Amino acid sequence: MQTPTRCGVVAVIGAPNAGKSTLVNQLVGQKVAITSAKAQTTRARMLGIALHGPVQMILVDTPGIFAPKRRLDRAMVSAAWEGAESADAVLLIVDPIKQRRHELEPLLEALEQRPERKILVLNKVDRAKKEPLLELAQEMSQRIEFEEIFFVSALTGDGVAEMKEALAERMPEGVWMYPEDQVSDASERLLAAEITREQLYQQLHEELPYDSAVRPEQYKTRPDGSLEIHQQIVVARETQRGIVLGKGGQKIKAIGEAARKELSELLGLKVHLFLHVKVLENWSEDKEVFEEMGLDWVR
Repeated sequence: MQTPTRCGVVAVIGAPNAGKSTLVNQLVGQKVAITSAKAQTTRARMLGIALHGPVQMILVDTPGIFAPKRRLDRAMVSAAWEGAESADAVLLIVDPIKQRRHELEPLLEALEQRPERKILVLNKVDRAKKEPLLELAQEMSQRIEFEEIFFVSALTGDGVAEMKEALAERMPEGVWMYPEDQVSDASERLLAAEITREQLYQQLHEELPYDSAVRPEQYKTRPDGSLEIHQQIVVARETQRGIVLGKGGQKIKAIGEAARKELSELLGLKVHLFLHVKVLENWSEDKEVFEEMGLDWVR
């Protein structure tokens, strides 16, 4: 007799930089969410789709929840809570080393009121000391009724397989929502823009990336089967344009080269990537830019 299929939604929440995207990538088994050492890299609700035997788990990788100041921040936070609604399980990921108490506290308060099954994931166990780790686990479980607590390292993969197995068991019976070979619901256009944005983070260590966005412009297949992608990097000030371009255009060339290489590997075909920089003073107040980034326009 055939084993019945199961399918469920797992919301992944946590303070900025707790390792959510790295964990989603580990569970899926390949890169679906961009990661960076900077906080608040994830903007839209990126979905990863993880398979475990007859079980399909839709992972909603929510943006780090923090106190929102700008419209962009408000849109990110609203996307995060939307991602957690009606999930079959909510994973709270905590970085035991940095902890970021001021950002963790509002999360705990909000979680106390929520009906979903809650699971605590203490990340970075490869670097955290054991005693404080256990104390933190105990302290948190006194606050909130977690069904289970996992100690993992999203980076090395330690403990992730056991956690995936336990999550799979919690998923309700039902038909799969996505085809077996699909790993993300992000369109390739959006993923391509995210990968360029990740390079902005990695290659420009200043505060610039928070002031920048990548807009997909053209995405077309050439007659030879290769892919032609045009993207616009939007910055808020003329001086920032200079930073992105770099001396003699060297910086934008390096960003484009690295993004193109990664896209070629991910998509398995030759990619021609064309980038240009545009100064849009109030881009973060522009509804169109938001929608292109997969975010809802939040007042």
